[in-house]
Amino acid sequence: MGGVSIWHWIVVGVVVMLLFGRGKVSELMGDVAKGIKSFKKGMAEDETPPTATTPVDPKVIDHTAASNAAATAKAETKA
Repeated sequence: MGGVSIWHWIVVGVVVMLLFGRGKVSELMGDVAKGIKSFKKGMAEDETPPTATTPVDPKVIDHTAASNAAATAKAETKA
């Protein structure tokens, strides 16, 4: 009771083929495949990280590191 065997699926498949015809079923499966491909393509596009990065200017100097180095050198010369 409640179990679905392979014979049940075969009977359901035959009834569907008789009702809709072979052409309709193949068209329907083709549309389902196109939908799945479209969904996967959309998911792949959503997962790509944004490539916009800020360019690094080589002329910019980190003033905090330079002032720390100068303070350390000044302290060493006094000692």
